[in-house]
Amino acid sequence: MTDRTRHLVAALTGLGLGLAALGPGLAPGFVLSYDMVFVPDPAFTRLTFGLTGVVPRHVPSDAFVTALAAIVPADAVQKLVLLAVFVMACTSAASLVPSPRLLPRLAAGFCYAWNPFVAERLLLGQWALLLGYAALPWVVAAAARTDEPGGGRRLVRALLPAAVGGFAALAVSAMTALAVALVTSSGAGRPRDGLRDGVRAGLRVVAAAVVLSLPWLVPGALRPAGLPGDGTAVGLFAARADTPFGTLGSLLLLGGVWNGETVPSGYGAPVTATIWLVVVVAALAAYWRWCREPGWRRGAAVAAAVGFVVAALGAVAAPVLEGVIGLWPGFAVLRDGQQFAAPLAVVVAVGLGTAADRAAEARWPGVAAAATAVPVLLLPTLAWGAAGDLRAVRYPDDWARARQIIDGDPAPGDVLVLPWASYRSYPWNHGRRVLDPMPRYLHRRVIVDDAVTVGGTTVAPEDPRAVGLAPVARTGTPPAATLRDEGVRYVVVDAEPEGNRPSGAATEVLRGPDLAVYRIEGGAGGARDSVPVAPVAAAWVLTALAVFWSITASRTTLSFPLLGGITPRRPDPRRRTP
Repeated sequence: MTDRTRHLVAALTGLGLGLAALGPGLAPGFVLSYDMVFVPDPAFTRLTFGLTGVVPRHVPSDAFVTALAAIVPADAVQKLVLLAVFVMACTSAASLVPSPRLLPRLAAGFCYAWNPFVAERLLLGQWALLLGYAALPWVVAAAARTDEPGGGRRLVRALLPAAVGGFAALAVSAMTALAVALVTSSGAGRPRDGLRDGVRAGLRVVAAAVVLSLPWLVPGALRPAGLPGDGTAVGLFAARADTPFGTLGSLLLLGGVWNGETVPSGYGAPVTATIWLVVVVAALAAYWRWCREPGWRRGAAVAAAVGFVVAALGAVAAPVLEGVIGLWPGFAVLRDGQQFAAPLAVVVAVGLGTAADRAAEARWPGVAAAATAVPVLLLPTLAWGAAGDLRAVRYPDDWARARQIIDGDPAPGDVLVLPWASYRSYPWNHGRRVLDPMPRYLHRRVIVDDAVTVGGTTVAPEDPRAVGLAPVARTGTPPAATLRDEGVRYVVVDAEPEGNRPSGAATEVLRGPDLAVYRIEGGAGGARDSVPVAPVAAAWVLTALAVFWSITASRTTLSFPLLGGITPRRPDPRRRTP
């Protein structure tokens, strides 16, 4: 069996896993869950590029989705992106297992694509983070070769899924790549030049990460309030125990997400958690004992250890993390520490594949097959849309009518959304929580409450417009005169139409079972967006040039990782090919 055939089989296996995991979410419509917000017919607006003053966490993932939606329907785009996560995760992890056999590679692919980390982040709706996670094994392989000719280009290509995912995905991938590059280049058999080579490789990783971060880094730095960094919220987003083994044990098992509502049904039961712990420990032991890949083995282990420390920091040393965020607000990305367990997932998956390879060498095919199936058997509730939690729904007709009225009005002005809350539980979405879709659904500037409440504690809002309007919007009946002075043209009440409405001179232009729309006459129009266009446009151009350079500058560039272009196999004369 050729290497290309093995990659193709792994990709098809990942597709099968994705179909099994998404289930009812593949029906016509959109899956709306927490941070996962897709809308029909998205358009490029100032929000898409982070020009409205809102923290650009959605950049450039929204632009990527909007561009794809110009070619295929938006709900199909969502399904393709989610399936791509499973295809890439299975294929990339399988490519790291140094074995000519197919079954050990599939064992790694199964483990990496189907585990508590994937399940919890999928339920949390963080598809953009998972996009970077899915390509992380390719990042590991590329980072180990940054000092080779064309190494920088390979690294940029491997980081592209994380770059699309945005700040969190790129932070995890850059940390992993930096650890691998430093360790691999420093210990490449050149003691005298090791430090210099390691520094050079690390600088290449930093340069690639910075250039790919420019689309969100520049608007984030130029927004009026600067980068957000509320250190007091560390405890809210710290990892938590979702197994009997405490917070650290839960992180070791690739779980521990801060939001208890996104833990898969039935996960963490003592029996299955204990079996999963045995599997993880055995996989880590197999990785250290038998994985002999010279390029990235130690670097990936260091990345996993560093990631585990970062993941646990908010839970075991919150004051330290608060102090770090106080030094520079950008370190707030470390608050949601559990996402940095991703490199540990790479090591666990490769270790399980290595253990399966040793079992196959010992002619124990049953053990190798069990290693492949065990992740699915221990987490069956990820199947069928996470046991039915992820179901596709359609936006109500009232929403389409509201967009027609609001976007068709030539008069300027912003849109205020009531009730004043960041997450909604719509009846038409089966009551599942979702980040308010209205800012993406409408093509005007939309003002929503972007404060996040966890367990009765609220993290301060970050949008300057939301901060200014919060006192009156929180009442549920903001005075129309005040809204007019603030440049608000429309008020949309989208979850509880009967309990909220502007008071005073406001004209009701739409009332339906799912929302109501009020127009406020007069006023000076919407507030001017304060992020300048020119530096943001320059950032996009620089990033586009870097991507273009990475995919056109060499003859080997077009061999995409899915086809085995990132990690050519090194034949081991001690191994026998079946």
